[in-house]
Amino acid sequence: MFIQPIQLCDVVYNAATQSFEGTVIIRDGGVTRKYACGIDAPITTSFEDAAEGLATQAQRLHLNGGGIFSDFAPQHPAPRAGRAKFEPFEWLQQIARLPGRNAA
Repeated sequence: MFIQPIQLCDVVYNAATQSFEGTVIIRDGGVTRKYACGIDAPITTSFEDAAEGLATQAQRLHLNGGGIFSDFAPQHPAPRAGRAKFEPFEWLQQIARLPGRNAA
């Protein structure tokens, strides 16, 4: 299974729980999933180490099919309602053919 580069979003340090928390986006083939991850670590931990821990946790969740995640389906524009092209001359002809439109 090939996993494309991982994207980290909104990484913060939660002082109350003494942990780094963030959202990790994993794109795997046609599947894009977003995982909420958190690792226990002191505030003195470097960002690189915290990012690596969050990414490792997200990969583990993704490969094992566990955890809570959001699925992103590819966005395709909805087809517009079919409407014929407006032709003013044809429209006037249709109005002229309506009953009660004949001159005396």
